[in-house]
Amino acid sequence: MQKWLLNADAVAFRMANRHSSFFFRIFLPLLVLFTGCQNGDPSTAPTENSPSSNGGRLKVVATVGMVADIVGEIGGERIELAQLMGPGVDPHLYKATRDDVQQIMTADLVFTNGLMLEGRLEDTFNRIAQKKPVFAMTRDLPQDLLLKPDGAGDHPDPHVWMDVAAWANCLDVITEGLSKSLPDHATEFQSRAVAYRKSLQALHEYGLSAIGSIPESSRVLVTSHDAFNYFGRAYNLEVLGVQGLSTESEAGLQRINELVDLLVERKVPAVFVESSVPQKNILALIDGAKSRGHEVKIGGELFSDAMGAAGTYEGTYLGMLDHNITMVARALGGTAPERGLSGRLALPKGQP
Repeated sequence: MQKWLLNADAVAFRMANRHSSFFFRIFLPLLVLFTGCQNGDPSTAPTENSPSSNGGRLKVVATVGMVADIVGEIGGERIELAQLMGPGVDPHLYKATRDDVQQIMTADLVFTNGLMLEGRLEDTFNRIAQKKPVFAMTRDLPQDLLLKPDGAGDHPDPHVWMDVAAWANCLDVITEGLSKSLPDHATEFQSRAVAYRKSLQALHEYGLSAIGSIPESSRVLVTSHDAFNYFGRAYNLEVLGVQGLSTESEAGLQRINELVDLLVERKVPAVFVESSVPQKNILALIDGAKSRGHEVKIGGELFSDAMGAAGTYEGTYLGMLDHNITMVARALGGTAPERGLSGRLALPKGQP
């Protein structure tokens, strides 16, 4: 059944690309013509060494929060950053708006996750890359670091950010892209990347310690979809998702029943919902286990394909993973501070 789900996922991605191609054949030429009329000679479009924004700041577009946050950390005040997909937005299902395309067209640089996470925008970025720099964060990751689930063919799991140590390997792509565009500030970008890498190292070590405190028999992480495989590999958890790699794949009754059997047989104490995925499948698991005499609680809401609210600690990459690590550890019987590694996590609702 899992193989069928992953094959369905791959089909969904191919369909998404055809939809995106139609969008570009019809809409993009009109937008290019429109922006060309606004800006005059198309040959004056920004290049990677001529920032388009005032004061020499680079105009940068990033797709998801996990990418945008780190671009902002390294770019600092040298960039003007726009993020396409905000809190609670599912990148697997995201369709570009006219404003999105306008932002992409007028940017100096574009940063994406890659690995088909932004499936419906893949054609968009391939075409834009012919005119301006587009960097996929995961571009230089070695193949042996990428997970390729059975039945997914050559399509790697795109959720690399769930492994903090693996995600740290992507910082060089950002530093390279920004440095090529603003070579006079390359040393500054490199220095900021070094400092941020130290924060990632501390977070990764916290993950190893906190998740490692969970009793071995309880190290089972059940979530809405297969976004946590890298998390499981990094921190020694068995990970099971109701849906496949993409939320476009549907969960079948057989898969639900298989997971209910597992919850009951192994006395799993908690399952987890995700901030960007509907809860219905997880609620079905809880109801199924209850009907067989086993009480399963919702261990909390994890951040999978999107971060927390803008302006909060959970709305940063560090806060997102601190939240996930802390919540999983505490819900499955491990030991972790209530407010996480940094003491900055929001308290559960109802607590002072």
